[in-house]
Amino acid sequence: MSPVGNRKLLPFAAVIFVGVLCFEIREPLADRLSHTTGTASVYGVSSGPKTASGEQLREDALTAAHPSLPFGTIVEVTNNRNGQKTRVRINDRGPFIRGRVIDVTPAAASVLGFTGLTDVSLIVVGAPE
Repeated sequence: MSPVGNRKLLPFAAVIFVGVLCFEIREPLADRLSHTTGTASVYGVSSGPKTASGEQLREDALTAAHPSLPFGTIVEVTNNRNGQKTRVRINDRGPFIRGRVIDVTPAAASVLGFTGLTDVSLIVVGAPE
């Protein structure tokens, strides 16, 4: 094919590339929207005065740390041991311990009815604003 013919294919190839790129970006997010189970832990001021998002850490807020969900994501957390639920907003990173899926503030842990560690289920219920 002549160089002129290759130039005609360039816009078509660019559209295909962008389409594939968009699919690759959306696919991991779809995976994260699925139901997740694991261990939750409680964290507090000893983690530092600020969260990874830059917000002041407030132990009385219904917020949490997650390793990969975007900041601002709303997650429904269910304590699998007693059925209690609450919604938290992701504003920090962590936990970084194998098997743990989320760190919640003491306020969220109180609503969920646990101290220390518990088995939980997570469902993303709101996207970041």
